[in-house]
Amino acid sequence: MKISDENLHEITGGALSKGVWLGIAAFGIFIVGVFDGFMRPLKCNK
Repeated sequence: MKISDENLHEITGGALSKGVWLGIAAFGIFIVGVFDGFMRPLKCNK
């Protein structure tokens, strides 16, 4: 069965949006910051 070009334009999904990637990156940066704060507390206490 062949899919026409018109039907291909209606197919969506399967990819992560920019917002999801930014959320993942922000969460990763937050975790690194928390870990760094526990490992080197003097840096955060000044």
